[in-house]
Amino acid sequence: MIKKLIRKILGVRSAEHTPREPVILKAKEHGIDRSLVSPNAIRVTQTLQEAGFKAFIVGGAVRDLLTGVKPKDFDIATNATPEQVKRLFRRAFIIGRRFQIVHVIFGQELLEVTTFRGASDGQVQKDAHGRVLSDNHFGEQHEDAARRDFTVNAMYYDPASETVLDYHNGISDIRRKTLRIIGVPEARYREDPVRMLRVVRFAAKLQFSIDQSTRAPIAVMAPLINNVPAARLFDEMLKLLTSGHAMACLQQLRSAGLHHGILPLLDVVMEQPMGEKFVNLALSNTDDRVRQGKTVSPSFLFAALLWHQVLEKWEAYKAAGEFPIPALHQAADDVLMAQTDALAIQRRIASDMRDIWALQPRFEKRAGKAPYKLLEHQRLRAGYDFLLLRCESGELDPALGAWWTDFMHGDNSEREHLIQQKQRLPSHATGTAEGKSGPARKRKPRKRGPRRSGTEAS
Repeated sequence: MIKKLIRKILGVRSAEHTPREPVILKAKEHGIDRSLVSPNAIRVTQTLQEAGFKAFIVGGAVRDLLTGVKPKDFDIATNATPEQVKRLFRRAFIIGRRFQIVHVIFGQELLEVTTFRGASDGQVQKDAHGRVLSDNHFGEQHEDAARRDFTVNAMYYDPASETVLDYHNGISDIRRKTLRIIGVPEARYREDPVRMLRVVRFAAKLQFSIDQSTRAPIAVMAPLINNVPAARLFDEMLKLLTSGHAMACLQQLRSAGLHHGILPLLDVVMEQPMGEKFVNLALSNTDDRVRQGKTVSPSFLFAALLWHQVLEKWEAYKAAGEFPIPALHQAADDVLMAQTDALAIQRRIASDMRDIWALQPRFEKRAGKAPYKLLEHQRLRAGYDFLLLRCESGELDPALGAWWTDFMHGDNSEREHLIQQKQRLPSHATGTAEGKSGPARKRKPRKRGPRRSGTEAS
Protein backbone atom coordinates (compact mmCIF):
# COMPACT_ATOMS: atom_id res chain seq x y z
CA MET A 1 0.00 0.00 0.00
CA ILE A 2 2.79 2.41 0.97
CA LYS A 3 4.80 1.49 -2.12
CA LYS A 4 1.79 2.17 -4.35
CA LEU A 5 1.30 5.57 -2.67
CA ILE A 6 4.99 6.48 -3.15
CA ARG A 7 4.86 5.42 -6.80
CA LYS A 8 1.73 7.51 -7.31
CA ILE A 9 3.31 10.60 -5.72
CA LEU A 10 6.54 10.22 -7.67
CA GLY A 11 4.70 9.53 -10.89
CA VAL A 12 6.41 6.16 -11.39
CA ARG A 13 4.61 3.37 -13.14
CA SER A 14 4.26 0.18 -11.18
CA ALA A 15 5.82 -2.97 -12.54
CA GLU A 16 2.34 -4.42 -13.16
CA HIS A 17 1.65 -1.74 -15.77
CA THR A 18 4.87 -2.41 -17.68
CA PRO A 19 4.18 -4.63 -20.70
CA ARG A 20 6.09 -7.87 -20.24
CA GLU A 21 5.45 -9.33 -23.69
CA PRO A 22 6.16 -7.50 -26.95
CA VAL A 23 4.23 -7.35 -30.16
CA ILE A 24 6.39 -9.29 -32.63
CA LEU A 25 6.50 -7.93 -36.16
CA LYS A 26 7.80 -10.12 -38.97
CA ALA A 27 9.70 -8.90 -42.02
CA LYS A 28 6.58 -8.44 -44.15
CA GLU A 29 4.93 -6.39 -41.41
CA HIS A 30 7.76 -4.00 -40.56
CA GLY A 31 9.34 -3.73 -44.03
CA ILE A 32 12.94 -3.11 -42.88
CA ASP A 33 15.47 -3.25 -45.70
CA ARG A 34 18.24 -5.46 -44.29
CA SER A 35 20.76 -3.97 -46.71
CA LEU A 36 20.58 -0.72 -44.70
CA VAL A 37 21.87 -2.50 -41.60
CA SER A 38 25.56 -2.20 -40.77
CA PRO A 39 27.39 -5.53 -41.36
CA ASN A 40 29.34 -4.89 -38.16
CA ALA A 41 26.11 -4.46 -36.18
CA ILE A 42 24.94 -7.82 -37.54
CA ARG A 43 28.32 -9.28 -36.63
CA VAL A 44 28.04 -8.06 -33.01
CA THR A 45 24.51 -9.41 -32.53
CA GLN A 46 25.52 -12.73 -34.13
CA THR A 47 28.62 -13.09 -31.93
CA LEU A 48 26.60 -12.42 -28.78
CA GLN A 49 23.84 -14.83 -29.82
CA GLU A 50 26.34 -17.57 -30.64
CA ALA A 51 27.78 -17.11 -27.14
CA GLY A 52 24.32 -17.82 -25.69
CA PHE A 53 23.13 -14.26 -25.10
CA LYS A 54 20.21 -12.25 -26.41
CA ALA A 55 21.21 -9.38 -28.68
CA PHE A 56 19.26 -6.83 -30.72
CA ILE A 57 19.77 -3.62 -32.63
CA VAL A 58 17.86 -1.04 -30.64
CA GLY A 59 16.82 2.60 -30.38
CA GLY A 60 17.20 5.24 -33.07
CA ALA A 61 18.66 2.79 -35.57
CA VAL A 62 15.45 0.71 -35.52
CA ARG A 63 13.36 3.85 -35.73
CA ASP A 64 15.28 5.03 -38.80
CA LEU A 65 15.15 1.59 -40.44
CA LEU A 66 11.37 1.55 -40.00
CA THR A 67 11.11 4.91 -41.76
CA GLY A 68 13.38 3.77 -44.62
CA VAL A 69 16.37 5.87 -43.57
CA LYS A 70 19.89 4.46 -43.32
CA PRO A 71 21.00 4.97 -39.69
CA LYS A 72 24.22 6.83 -38.95
CA ASP A 73 24.84 4.89 -35.75
CA PHE A 74 23.90 1.45 -34.50
CA ASP A 75 23.32 0.59 -30.84
CA ILE A 76 23.08 -2.96 -29.53
CA ALA A 77 21.15 -4.14 -26.45
CA THR A 78 21.91 -7.47 -24.79
CA ASN A 79 21.46 -9.44 -21.58
CA ALA A 80 25.24 -9.94 -21.40
CA THR A 81 27.03 -7.84 -18.77
CA PRO A 82 29.61 -5.26 -19.89
CA GLU A 83 32.43 -7.58 -18.78
CA GLN A 84 30.96 -10.50 -20.75
CA VAL A 85 30.62 -8.31 -23.85
CA LYS A 86 34.18 -7.05 -23.54
CA ARG A 87 35.58 -10.60 -23.49
CA LEU A 88 33.95 -11.43 -26.84
CA PHE A 89 35.54 -8.67 -28.91
CA ARG A 90 39.16 -7.73 -29.48
CA ARG A 91 38.63 -3.97 -29.55
CA ALA A 92 36.04 -3.38 -26.83
CA PHE A 93 36.17 -0.83 -24.02
CA ILE A 94 33.88 -0.31 -21.04
CA ILE A 95 33.07 3.38 -20.52
CA GLY A 96 30.64 5.51 -18.53
CA ARG A 97 29.83 6.15 -14.91
CA ARG A 98 26.15 6.99 -14.99
CA PHE A 99 25.43 4.04 -17.30
CA GLN A 100 28.14 1.54 -18.17
CA ILE A 101 28.31 0.77 -21.88
CA VAL A 102 30.78 -1.04 -24.10
CA HIS A 103 32.30 0.53 -27.19
CA VAL A 104 33.08 -2.11 -29.81
CA ILE A 105 35.25 -0.76 -32.62
CA PHE A 106 35.55 -2.07 -36.18
CA GLY A 107 37.87 0.16 -38.20
CA GLN A 108 36.22 3.59 -38.32
CA GLU A 109 32.88 2.34 -37.02
CA LEU A 110 32.02 2.46 -33.33
CA LEU A 111 29.11 0.44 -31.95
CA GLU A 112 27.63 0.96 -28.49
CA VAL A 113 26.56 -2.17 -26.64
CA THR A 114 24.41 -1.77 -23.52
CA THR A 115 23.12 -4.34 -21.07
CA PHE A 116 19.36 -4.49 -20.48
CA ARG A 117 18.61 -2.12 -17.63
CA GLY A 118 16.27 -3.05 -14.82
CA ALA A 119 13.29 -1.12 -13.46
CA SER A 120 14.06 1.96 -11.36
CA ASP A 121 13.94 1.34 -7.63
CA GLY A 122 15.27 2.75 -4.40
CA GLN A 123 18.81 1.65 -5.31
CA VAL A 124 19.11 4.24 -8.07
CA GLN A 125 21.26 7.21 -7.05
CA LYS A 126 19.58 10.58 -7.75
CA ASP A 127 20.32 14.23 -7.00
CA ALA A 128 18.06 16.59 -5.08
CA HIS A 129 16.08 17.36 -8.25
CA GLY A 130 15.43 13.70 -9.15
CA ARG A 131 18.09 13.41 -11.90
CA VAL A 132 19.58 9.91 -12.08
CA LEU A 133 23.30 10.04 -11.23
CA SER A 134 24.25 6.37 -11.31
CA ASP A 135 22.24 3.40 -12.49
CA ASN A 136 23.93 0.18 -13.51
CA HIS A 137 21.12 -2.05 -12.29
CA PHE A 138 20.57 -4.70 -14.96
CA GLY A 139 17.27 -6.43 -15.72
CA GLU A 140 15.02 -8.05 -18.31
CA GLN A 141 14.28 -6.83 -21.82
CA HIS A 142 10.76 -5.61 -20.98
CA GLU A 143 12.23 -3.53 -18.13
CA ASP A 144 14.85 -2.15 -20.48
CA ALA A 145 12.12 -1.12 -22.93
CA ALA A 146 10.26 0.73 -20.16
CA ARG A 147 13.47 2.59 -19.25
CA ARG A 148 13.91 4.01 -22.75
CA ASP A 149 12.76 7.56 -23.44
CA PHE A 150 10.24 7.51 -26.31
CA THR A 151 8.06 4.78 -27.75
CA VAL A 152 9.64 5.13 -31.20
CA ASN A 153 13.06 4.44 -29.64
CA ALA A 154 11.99 1.39 -27.64
CA MET A 155 11.90 -1.27 -30.35
CA TYR A 156 14.34 -4.14 -30.84
CA TYR A 157 15.40 -5.60 -34.19
CA ASP A 158 16.93 -9.07 -34.51
CA PRO A 159 18.82 -9.30 -37.83
CA ALA A 160 18.95 -13.10 -37.59
CA SER A 161 15.20 -13.65 -37.50
CA GLU A 162 14.38 -10.27 -39.09
CA THR A 163 11.77 -9.59 -36.42
CA VAL A 164 10.98 -6.38 -34.51
CA LEU A 165 9.94 -6.52 -30.86
CA ASP A 166 7.63 -3.65 -29.87
CA TYR A 167 6.67 -3.24 -26.18
CA HIS A 168 5.07 0.24 -26.23
CA ASN A 169 3.23 0.61 -29.55
CA GLY A 170 6.20 2.38 -31.09
CA ILE A 171 5.35 1.17 -34.59
CA SER A 172 1.91 2.76 -34.23
CA ASP A 173 3.45 6.10 -33.15
CA ILE A 174 5.86 5.99 -36.10
CA ARG A 175 2.96 5.53 -38.49
CA ARG A 176 1.10 8.40 -36.80
CA LYS A 177 4.32 10.47 -36.82
CA THR A 178 4.00 11.16 -33.11
CA LEU A 179 6.59 11.37 -30.34
CA ARG A 180 5.34 10.05 -27.02
CA ILE A 181 7.39 9.56 -23.87
CA ILE A 182 7.22 6.24 -22.04
CA GLY A 183 5.77 6.54 -18.55
CA VAL A 184 4.79 9.71 -16.68
CA PRO A 185 6.43 12.69 -18.47
CA GLU A 186 7.19 14.72 -15.33
CA ALA A 187 8.99 11.79 -13.69
CA ARG A 188 10.92 10.91 -16.84
CA TYR A 189 12.07 14.52 -17.33
CA ARG A 190 13.24 14.68 -13.73
CA GLU A 191 15.25 11.49 -14.20
CA ASP A 192 17.02 13.04 -17.20
CA PRO A 193 16.22 16.66 -18.19
CA VAL A 194 18.11 16.17 -21.47
CA ARG A 195 15.04 14.25 -22.68
CA MET A 196 13.35 17.61 -23.13
CA LEU A 197 16.02 18.58 -25.64
CA ARG A 198 15.94 15.18 -27.30
CA VAL A 199 12.20 15.29 -27.98
CA VAL A 200 12.66 18.68 -29.66
CA ARG A 201 15.52 17.37 -31.79
CA PHE A 202 13.61 14.25 -32.84
CA ALA A 203 10.49 16.27 -33.67
CA ALA A 204 12.48 18.56 -35.95
CA LYS A 205 14.56 15.80 -37.52
CA LEU A 206 11.70 13.36 -38.14
CA GLN A 207 9.06 16.04 -38.74
CA PHE A 208 6.93 14.37 -36.09
CA SER A 209 4.48 16.08 -33.77
CA ILE A 210 4.97 15.90 -30.01
CA ASP A 211 2.18 14.24 -28.07
CA GLN A 212 0.37 16.85 -25.94
CA SER A 213 0.98 15.06 -22.63
CA THR A 214 4.67 14.78 -23.56
CA ARG A 215 4.97 18.47 -24.50
CA ALA A 216 2.88 20.02 -21.71
CA PRO A 217 5.38 19.78 -18.79
CA ILE A 218 8.41 21.03 -20.75
CA ALA A 219 7.89 24.78 -20.32
CA VAL A 220 7.48 24.37 -16.55
CA MET A 221 10.33 21.89 -16.10
CA ALA A 222 12.81 23.63 -18.43
CA PRO A 223 14.88 25.06 -15.51
CA LEU A 224 15.94 21.48 -14.65
CA ILE A 225 18.29 21.65 -17.64
CA ASN A 226 20.48 23.93 -15.51
CA ASN A 227 21.30 20.88 -13.37
CA VAL A 228 22.69 18.90 -16.32
CA PRO A 229 26.52 18.75 -16.49
CA ALA A 230 27.78 21.33 -18.97
CA ALA A 231 29.78 18.78 -20.97
CA ARG A 232 26.69 16.63 -21.56
CA LEU A 233 24.64 19.70 -22.48
CA PHE A 234 27.29 20.71 -25.02
CA ASP A 235 27.18 17.25 -26.64
CA GLU A 236 23.39 17.40 -26.89
CA MET A 237 23.48 20.93 -28.30
CA LEU A 238 26.03 19.82 -30.90
CA LYS A 239 23.78 16.92 -31.96
CA LEU A 240 20.89 19.33 -32.26
CA LEU A 241 22.80 21.84 -34.39
CA THR A 242 24.35 19.20 -36.66
CA SER A 243 21.18 17.17 -37.14
CA GLY A 244 20.60 18.66 -40.58
CA HIS A 245 17.51 20.41 -39.19
CA ALA A 246 19.11 23.06 -36.97
CA MET A 247 16.70 25.84 -37.91
CA ALA A 248 13.68 23.67 -37.18
CA CYS A 249 15.28 22.60 -33.88
CA LEU A 250 15.80 26.19 -32.75
CA GLN A 251 12.23 27.04 -33.64
CA GLN A 252 11.06 24.06 -31.59
CA LEU A 253 13.31 25.09 -28.70
CA ARG A 254 11.83 28.57 -28.65
CA SER A 255 8.25 27.35 -28.89
CA ALA A 256 8.86 24.89 -26.06
CA GLY A 257 10.55 27.53 -23.90
CA LEU A 258 13.91 25.76 -23.75
CA HIS A 259 16.26 28.17 -25.51
CA HIS A 260 17.21 30.18 -22.40
CA GLY A 261 18.95 27.21 -20.84
CA ILE A 262 21.17 26.51 -23.82
CA LEU A 263 22.51 29.67 -25.43
CA PRO A 264 22.10 32.68 -23.14
CA LEU A 265 21.11 35.87 -24.99
CA LEU A 266 20.14 33.89 -28.11
CA ASP A 267 16.80 35.65 -28.19
CA VAL A 268 18.50 39.03 -27.87
CA VAL A 269 20.77 38.20 -30.80
CA MET A 270 17.94 36.95 -32.99
CA GLU A 271 15.81 39.99 -32.25
CA GLN A 272 18.41 42.13 -34.00
CA PRO A 273 17.58 42.13 -37.75
CA MET A 274 21.22 41.76 -38.78
CA GLY A 275 21.94 39.13 -36.14
CA GLU A 276 18.87 37.07 -37.01
CA LYS A 277 19.75 36.99 -40.70
CA PHE A 278 23.36 36.06 -39.91
CA VAL A 279 22.34 33.18 -37.60
CA ASN A 280 19.72 31.95 -40.08
CA LEU A 281 22.30 31.86 -42.88
CA ALA A 282 24.84 30.04 -40.70
CA LEU A 283 22.35 27.37 -39.67
CA SER A 284 20.92 26.99 -43.18
CA ASN A 285 24.42 26.49 -44.59
CA THR A 286 25.11 23.90 -41.87
CA ASP A 287 21.89 22.05 -42.68
CA ASP A 288 22.84 21.97 -46.37
CA ARG A 289 26.29 20.54 -45.61
CA VAL A 290 24.81 17.81 -43.39
CA ARG A 291 22.30 16.81 -46.07
CA GLN A 292 25.11 16.65 -48.65
CA GLY A 293 27.13 14.37 -46.39
CA LYS A 294 29.84 16.98 -45.80
CA THR A 295 31.61 17.55 -42.51
CA VAL A 296 30.51 20.33 -40.18
CA SER A 297 32.92 22.31 -38.00
CA PRO A 298 31.59 22.84 -34.45
CA SER A 299 34.05 25.72 -34.09
CA PHE A 300 32.63 27.56 -37.08
CA LEU A 301 29.06 26.89 -36.01
CA PHE A 302 29.46 28.18 -32.46
CA ALA A 303 31.58 31.10 -33.67
CA ALA A 304 28.66 32.11 -35.89
CA LEU A 305 26.03 31.69 -33.17
CA LEU A 306 27.99 33.84 -30.72
CA TRP A 307 29.41 36.36 -33.18
CA HIS A 308 26.90 39.14 -32.57
CA GLN A 309 27.48 38.92 -28.85
CA VAL A 310 31.19 39.36 -29.56
CA LEU A 311 30.41 42.18 -31.98
CA GLU A 312 28.31 44.04 -29.41
CA LYS A 313 31.03 43.86 -26.77
CA TRP A 314 33.71 44.72 -29.32
CA GLU A 315 31.88 47.94 -30.15
CA ALA A 316 31.51 48.75 -26.46
CA TYR A 317 35.23 48.34 -25.76
CA LYS A 318 36.16 50.51 -28.74
CA ALA A 319 33.67 53.16 -27.67
CA ALA A 320 35.41 53.16 -24.29
CA GLY A 321 38.68 54.04 -26.01
CA GLU A 322 40.33 50.63 -26.49
CA PHE A 323 42.24 49.90 -29.69
CA PRO A 324 40.32 47.62 -32.14
CA ILE A 325 42.43 44.46 -31.90
CA PRO A 326 42.76 44.33 -28.08
CA ALA A 327 39.07 45.23 -27.89
CA LEU A 328 38.17 42.23 -30.05
CA HIS A 329 40.22 39.87 -27.89
CA GLN A 330 38.61 41.20 -24.72
CA ALA A 331 35.15 40.80 -26.27
CA ALA A 332 35.94 37.20 -27.24
CA ASP A 333 37.17 36.45 -23.71
CA ASP A 334 33.98 37.87 -22.19
CA VAL A 335 31.64 35.88 -24.42
CA LEU A 336 33.51 32.57 -24.05
CA MET A 337 33.74 32.99 -20.30
CA ALA A 338 30.00 33.62 -20.08
CA GLN A 339 29.34 30.46 -22.09
CA THR A 340 31.50 28.31 -19.83
CA ASP A 341 28.73 28.18 -17.25
CA ALA A 342 26.13 27.06 -19.80
CA LEU A 343 28.17 24.99 -22.25
CA ALA A 344 31.46 23.23 -21.60
CA ILE A 345 32.97 24.26 -24.91
CA GLN A 346 36.11 22.23 -25.42
CA ARG A 347 39.37 24.14 -25.27
CA ARG A 348 40.27 23.20 -28.85
CA ILE A 349 36.92 24.42 -30.17
CA ALA A 350 37.17 27.66 -28.17
CA SER A 351 40.65 28.25 -29.56
CA ASP A 352 39.43 27.80 -33.14
CA MET A 353 36.53 30.16 -32.46
CA ARG A 354 38.97 32.83 -31.27
CA ASP A 355 41.03 32.40 -34.43
CA ILE A 356 37.98 32.82 -36.67
CA TRP A 357 36.93 35.99 -34.86
CA ALA A 358 40.48 37.38 -34.72
CA LEU A 359 40.91 36.96 -38.49
CA GLN A 360 38.01 39.25 -39.33
CA PRO A 361 39.78 42.64 -38.94
CA ARG A 362 42.79 41.23 -40.80
CA PHE A 363 40.66 40.88 -43.93
CA GLU A 364 40.42 44.68 -43.93
CA LYS A 365 44.14 44.97 -44.61
CA ARG A 366 44.62 44.56 -48.33
CA ALA A 367 47.85 46.44 -48.91
CA GLY A 368 51.49 45.44 -48.87
CA LYS A 369 52.40 41.99 -47.59
CA ALA A 370 49.44 41.63 -45.20
CA PRO A 371 47.21 39.65 -47.63
CA TYR A 372 50.06 37.25 -48.44
CA LYS A 373 50.74 36.63 -44.75
CA LEU A 374 47.07 35.91 -44.18
CA LEU A 375 47.17 33.19 -46.86
CA GLU A 376 49.55 31.25 -44.61
CA HIS A 377 47.18 31.19 -41.64
CA GLN A 378 45.98 27.66 -40.81
CA ARG A 379 42.44 28.89 -40.10
CA LEU A 380 42.22 31.01 -43.26
CA ARG A 381 39.50 28.93 -44.91
CA ALA A 382 37.23 29.07 -41.87
CA GLY A 383 37.87 32.79 -41.44
CA TYR A 384 37.18 33.40 -45.13
CA ASP A 385 33.91 31.44 -45.04
CA PHE A 386 32.94 33.46 -41.98
CA LEU A 387 33.73 36.68 -43.87
CA LEU A 388 31.50 35.60 -46.76
CA LEU A 389 28.71 34.89 -44.30
CA ARG A 390 29.03 38.41 -42.93
CA CYS A 391 28.92 39.81 -46.45
CA GLU A 392 25.91 37.70 -47.40
CA SER A 393 23.99 38.81 -44.32
CA GLY A 394 24.53 42.48 -45.19
CA GLU A 395 26.91 43.10 -42.31
CA LEU A 396 29.76 43.94 -44.70
CA ASP A 397 30.03 45.20 -48.26
CA PRO A 398 29.96 42.12 -50.58
CA ALA A 399 32.83 43.71 -52.53
CA LEU A 400 35.17 42.87 -49.67
CA GLY A 401 34.32 39.18 -49.90
CA ALA A 402 34.60 39.29 -53.70
CA TRP A 403 38.08 40.85 -53.43
CA TRP A 404 39.29 38.05 -51.18
CA THR A 405 37.71 35.41 -53.39
CA ASP A 406 39.65 36.78 -56.36
CA PHE A 407 42.83 37.09 -54.32
CA MET A 408 42.70 33.55 -52.94
CA HIS A 409 42.01 31.97 -56.32
CA GLY A 410 44.25 34.23 -58.40
CA ASP A 411 47.85 33.65 -59.50
CA ASN A 412 50.73 35.87 -58.41
CA SER A 413 50.21 38.49 -61.11
CA GLU A 414 46.47 38.69 -60.46
CA ARG A 415 47.08 39.05 -56.73
CA GLU A 416 49.60 41.81 -57.30
CA HIS A 417 47.15 43.60 -59.57
CA LEU A 418 44.43 43.44 -56.91
CA ILE A 419 46.75 44.93 -54.30
CA GLN A 420 47.88 47.70 -56.62
CA GLN A 421 44.39 48.78 -57.56
CA LYS A 422 43.82 52.36 -56.56
CA GLN A 423 40.16 51.88 -55.81
CA ARG A 424 39.90 50.82 -52.20
CA LEU A 425 36.73 49.72 -50.46
CA PRO A 426 35.92 51.68 -47.27
CA SER A 427 37.20 50.18 -44.05
CA HIS A 428 34.78 48.06 -42.03
CA ALA A 429 36.80 47.87 -38.86
CA THR A 430 33.70 47.70 -36.69
CA GLY A 431 32.09 44.92 -38.71
CA THR A 432 28.83 46.90 -38.99
CA ALA A 433 26.65 47.08 -42.06
CA GLU A 434 27.29 50.81 -42.42
CA GLY A 435 31.05 50.27 -42.50
CA LYS A 436 31.73 53.14 -40.11
CA SER A 437 34.56 52.91 -37.68
CA GLY A 438 33.86 53.36 -34.00
CA PRO A 439 35.45 56.18 -32.09
CA ALA A 440 39.19 55.66 -32.26
CA ARG A 441 41.42 56.11 -29.30
CA LYS A 442 43.64 59.12 -29.81
CA ARG A 443 47.31 58.50 -29.49
CA LYS A 444 49.07 60.59 -26.88
CA PRO A 445 52.00 62.65 -28.18
CA ARG A 446 55.31 61.09 -27.39
CA LYS A 447 57.28 62.88 -24.73
CA ARG A 448 60.54 64.25 -26.01
CA GLY A 449 63.69 63.99 -23.94
CA PRO A 450 66.35 66.68 -23.80
CA ARG A 451 67.78 67.53 -27.18
CA ARG A 452 71.00 65.83 -27.92
CA SER A 453 74.04 67.61 -29.25
CA GLY A 454 75.16 66.85 -32.73
CA THR A 455 77.99 64.68 -31.48
CA GLU A 456 75.58 62.42 -29.63
CA ALA A 457 73.33 61.85 -32.58
CA SER A 458 73.56 58.44 -34.09
